[in-house]
Amino acid sequence: MRVLVTGAGGTLGRAVLPRLRTDGFTVRAMSRRPRHDPAADWVVADLDTGAGLVEAVAGMDAVLHLASRPGGGTRTHRVDVLGTRRLALAAGYAGVAHLLYVSIVGVDRVPIPYYRHKEAAEQVVAAGPVPWTVLRATQFPVFLDRLLRAAGRIGPVPGDPAVLAQPVDQHEVAARLADRLATGPLTGVEEYGGPQVLRFDEAVRAWRAARRSRGPLLPVRLPGRLGRELRAGGLTTTAVPTGRRTWTDYLVDTYGGPGRR
Repeated sequence: MRVLVTGAGGTLGRAVLPRLRTDGFTVRAMSRRPRHDPAADWVVADLDTGAGLVEAVAGMDAVLHLASRPGGGTRTHRVDVLGTRRLALAAGYAGVAHLLYVSIVGVDRVPIPYYRHKEAAEQVVAAGPVPWTVLRATQFPVFLDRLLRAAGRIGPVPGDPAVLAQPVDQHEVAARLADRLATGPLTGVEEYGGPQVLRFDEAVRAWRAARRSRGPLLPVRLPGRLGRELRAGGLTTTAVPTGRRTWTDYLVDTYGGPGRR
């Protein structure tokens, strides 16, 4: 099967490319800027303008759509919503048999501007001319790690202790996507999360121990509907199967395991 992967240079894309090749797919990787990688067939295309999309989808059996522009502003709308429509139309004209779009668990529940655009992109895919699947994944551990490092630069880590998260390893999501491509279009939405739901304070304690950090958690209760949804598990899923690698597994691999204060 010949598969075009958009957003192939991102966190998930870097996990997806080797997985697809290992599973026997013929992979074409897409990015906005030229890349030189002898292990992959890279093409240049831009969802924002549509430049190069026709050439990128030509001859493909499936499109795995990972590309996104986080933020939630006008640029996100142009890339995630209008760009996804351009991609879907180009794929339809090219006779692509499956458009697999990667979204985020909670886009239909958590009132974050970026999530509204992701949900709109899901609707574009579902209404488009290509048989489709949407896979919503929970947050990657590396993203949670970056969030905590950024939040803790001045010492204490601010956050709502009761917010729930369900980190899922990006390599396990890549494996799930490969299985989805092999199975074919679902014509529906599938959710995929990590093996463990954690409170924010639990995640922070484990992170601090692994990094041998003394910076405490600074409790800040998120207000309004956003806080209610996050505390109620808006970023988590009860779907099965789940990944196997836990937040602790990530911390051990990244920092060498919990330290002693």
